[in-house]
Amino acid sequence: MAGAEYRSPSEKVVAEAVTLDARRRAALAEVDAAKFSWFHVKAVLVAGVGFFTDAYDIFAISIAATMLGLVYADATTLGTNADLGIKVATPVGTLVGQLLFGWLADLIGRKRMYGVELMIIIVATFGQALSAQGPNTAVTITGVIVVWRFIMGVGIGGDYPLSAVITSEFAATRIRGRMMCAVFAMQGFGNFTAAVVATVVVVAYKPYILSSGPQAVDYTWRLLIGLGCVPAVIALYFRLTIPETPRYTMDIERNVLQASVDVEQFLANQPYKHDPDAIVQRVQAPRASRRDFIAYFSQWKNGKVLLGTAYSWFALDIAFYGLGFNSSIVLTAIGFGTAATPTTNEGMYQTLYNVSTGNIILAVGGLIPGYWAAFLLVDSWGRKPLQMMGFAFLTAIFCAMGFGYWAMKTSQAAKSAFVWLYCMANFFENFGPNTTTFIIPGEAFPTRYRSTAHGISAASGKLGAILAQVGFSQLQKWDGQDWIGHILQIFAFFMLTGVFSTLLLPETKQQTLEELSNENQDGFITDVPPVRITDGGAIVTGAGGEMV
Repeated sequence: MAGAEYRSPSEKVVAEAVTLDARRRAALAEVDAAKFSWFHVKAVLVAGVGFFTDAYDIFAISIAATMLGLVYADATTLGTNADLGIKVATPVGTLVGQLLFGWLADLIGRKRMYGVELMIIIVATFGQALSAQGPNTAVTITGVIVVWRFIMGVGIGGDYPLSAVITSEFAATRIRGRMMCAVFAMQGFGNFTAAVVATVVVVAYKPYILSSGPQAVDYTWRLLIGLGCVPAVIALYFRLTIPETPRYTMDIERNVLQASVDVEQFLANQPYKHDPDAIVQRVQAPRASRRDFIAYFSQWKNGKVLLGTAYSWFALDIAFYGLGFNSSIVLTAIGFGTAATPTTNEGMYQTLYNVSTGNIILAVGGLIPGYWAAFLLVDSWGRKPLQMMGFAFLTAIFCAMGFGYWAMKTSQAAKSAFVWLYCMANFFENFGPNTTTFIIPGEAFPTRYRSTAHGISAASGKLGAILAQVGFSQLQKWDGQDWIGHILQIFAFFMLTGVFSTLLLPETKQQTLEELSNENQDGFITDVPPVRITDGGAIVTGAGGEMV
């Protein structure tokens, strides 16, 4: 409105507000309608490498735990409590990281926190690989690894809300689901790569395992765990240099002018440039606070969405991690390819080889295809139908596995049927709720609470993972009996509850993030403090503004 004349200062403030409010909506519309570009590819790759690393580090322990048992306990497991401690340390840390980084990303910025979580993962991974147990020591190898895996879990937890929110806030509306799905699908490749690396390492060390047994196996688990930091190191630079999302700059930093420039830069595939001397004019917009958080989520239309995302993730992770952390135990219990004498040198090699290749079969047979089937349909069929369908199929599959478990141990054909059902469970977890529980919380909340709400939802999932691991550990040999079948029946019950929690969720496909926030976007900016220049040349804004 250059050149316009105003009858009063208040009329000018209103005009500026209208102009910037329209500019905000126009900039967001450009992001939502943007053509698929190299920047979108880069965002997916930078975020996806983190999830690849997360999955590798999380699920490699299922194989490494068998190695640790052979080295330090002369068995295929370290024992119930030690095995539980090593496997549950990561989800406990992840829960902490999801809540902490989710809150910090809304408080101080996505860009400022992005990369910090990878640094934590890198340090903790090296720490695990270098863990040792000397003679007559107060701290065992189990205790050292538990501490490092907790720290690693904090870093992994930070990756969930940060990667989800950054991807969703940069994505065009029509491809947002596929972009987020492509990021999350890297979990499947991380799981697969952990099994492949384990197989390669075991085969490479075969002569040494056959000649020296546990001493050679000690090398294998260290290599398996330690190599997990390689992709994190590669991705670190790119995470530290990714720009702040325009939505954060607009709605939380309240700097519409800077965000508009940022949008123009990334749509033109220009390198991100920050001008420290640029004039900052902070607008008046809804701000995050305890009172505002309570006011927003106390409305049932908003609160039910957070309840739905949190419980759905909780229910899903009970089965997903209950199986994922214990795939080796389940395969061993069913007698699928287990060596008859696993503690002999020959038996060690055969057991480790079978466990590693068995995990490759599970990843290729179910995990990876499930992610990419979801990728194909998530933006056309929708998130809610995928999640509902996935929970329904998982209920049926776990019922079949649970009630038929003991019968499937009787013959090789029956064992093969069990493994096929196991693969189908992995497939429908990822072609359904494991993918959608990650996507929906990254879309369904306003910018000022998007990362916090995603962190709360994800942390609820890790609570389910912790309960599943504790329950699996304590119940698998309840009163000397094989209870794995009953555990699978319990998983079926939680999958059924997930069907009902999905009813609380909105369908988010082909809707903008602002539409999904349940907040009126017309007049979202309600006031712009007037700008004046002092005698000393300082630029000052009025009420609600800041000196720049």
